[in-house]
Parts: sequence; structure tokens; C-alpha cells
Amino acid sequence: MHFFTRGKFFLQFEIGTVVDGKITGITKFGAFIALPDGKSGMIHVSEISSEYVKEIRDFLKEGDTVKAKIISIDKDGRISLSIKQLNENKQQKKAPKPVRVFSGIPDDIDWSRKNEGSFEDMLNRFKQESDEKMSAIKRSMESKRGSSYKRRG
Repeated sequence: MHFFTRGKFFLQFEIGTVVDGKITGITKFGAFIALPDGKSGMIHVSEISSEYVKEIRDFLKEGDTVKAKIISIDKDGRISLSIKQLNENKQQKKAPKPVRVFSGIPDDIDWSRKNEGSFEDMLNRFKQESDEKMSAIKRSMESKRGSSYKRRG
């Protein structure tokens, strides 16, 4: 966003604004960027790329012009920038969201046994399998706690 005052246009810096800037310095923790209107900002090493950045100079060079997104402005007016978030937003806009078609049938059920007997037979089989699984879990828990474990009643 721009605004006009005293015969000059000024860029209004807001979170989410995309700005162009020139890299003026690189440190171990980030890169300093000269922004329009004499302002400056910093891109932290974690905001340079979605890849792991061990050496910033592998990604950026002093004098390069970069586009970055303003991600924060602190009370002292320091501007934090991100190339990573700008690129992630572009990729999200370009990549279509995967469409998941729901058939109404859960994937984790063995449907090959669906017509084996009446509903009561299937319910009894389910109860028996459930009781067996619960017994195995209880035995496993008791063995982990030691043989001196007794249920309180």
C-alpha cells in the first residue's frame, strides 16, 4: 500500500505486504535488506528457504535484489521478512488441493466377511474377538507391572 505526502509517494509497511529489497549484509543468523523509503529489514536464517539453510551465502549474496513478505514489525519499527513464506504461499496457490473422494465405506474394515451369518452371529463373533484382545492386553499389562500386581476390589 502506498500513500502520498509532501509531494512524495511512501510505501506503508504492513504485515503481509510483499516488498522488494537489496541485500546489504549477511551474518550467521540472517540477511539484512535495504527496503524502499530508506527502511531496512532482516530475513532470519529460518525464513530464507523451506530447505535446511546451513550457510546463508549458498542461498543469498550481498547486492542481490529479493522479494520478501513482511511477517512482523516490532514496537521499535524493526521489520522481519520472509522469503520462505512468500514462496510457500505461491506454491499453495499454484498447486491444486488434492480431492479426497469419500465412498462412505471405511478403509480399515475387512469387508470380505460381511455376509457370514446373521447379525447376532456377527455380533457374537465381534464380542468374542474383543474379549480375547482385552484379555491379551490385561495379561501384557500385568506382566509389565510384575507378578505382585493385584486388582483392587
